[in-house]
Amino acid sequence: MRALQISDPHFGTEQPEVLDALLHMAKTQDLEVVLLSGDITQRARRSQFDAARAFVAKLPCPVVAVPGNHDIPLFNLAARFTDPYGNYRRVFGPDLEPQFESESLLVIGVNTTRASRHKDGEVSAEQVARVAERLRSARPEQLRVVMQHHPVKAVSESDVSNLLIGREQAVPIWVDAGLDLLIGGHIHLPYVWPIHGQAGESGRRAWTAQAGTAVSDRVRGDVPNSVNLITHHMRDGQHCCAVERWDYSAESMTFTQVLVTDMELDRR
Repeated sequence: MRALQISDPHFGTEQPEVLDALLHMAKTQDLEVVLLSGDITQRARRSQFDAARAFVAKLPCPVVAVPGNHDIPLFNLAARFTDPYGNYRRVFGPDLEPQFESESLLVIGVNTTRASRHKDGEVSAEQVARVAERLRSARPEQLRVVMQHHPVKAVSESDVSNLLIGREQAVPIWVDAGLDLLIGGHIHLPYVWPIHGQAGESGRRAWTAQAGTAVSDRVRGDVPNSVNLITHHMRDGQHCCAVERWDYSAESMTFTQVLVTDMELDRR
């Protein structure tokens, strides 16, 4: 199973050469699904969603998307509070929390955006319970992924203020319910980090993977455009899973694998 995580493309600020390189990479990876983890546009404008639609139409496999805070109008206050997802739904459909399931993969989308908040994300008790229930019903052979926009773990002190509101309740419950991998974006900084259930480090462990900005010129410091390639297979009854970080090289004008994080999946 190969799934490509694309986050924070911010259409409206995309770089054409990077976009072309990403499409080329996607078409050469034998992908089962593309996971689009929010901030698809820069200002939620119709033209920007049209550009996103044109990009998605060129991808070689199904696309599962959740919105980010930039996918809600910022300056059009009437739209923000009366129909905040109008343009988003026109392209990606009415479901803001889609699911994808195959023999080897379960992806559960979570909408962590709120029209009443400028950029901060939040998860409700109802969302926590719903996701946990679905995780518990997953089949043993499936990689169990939750996709949302906002991060739950910070590796830089400056990102603590960007962490998901409600993460302290959500993450341990989801891990204990069978979560393997929680993916997100928002902060344009790629990393993979362990997360734990309610018993802490002595209990069940899962992982969170953040992706950088895929094609936007809004890169973070010296971190280039990047995406995550998630791989999973069974070997001798054991789950083998990895997150590959692929960065864009301006020199070669291609996305190149720069880091592989092997993740031991806890099936207790």
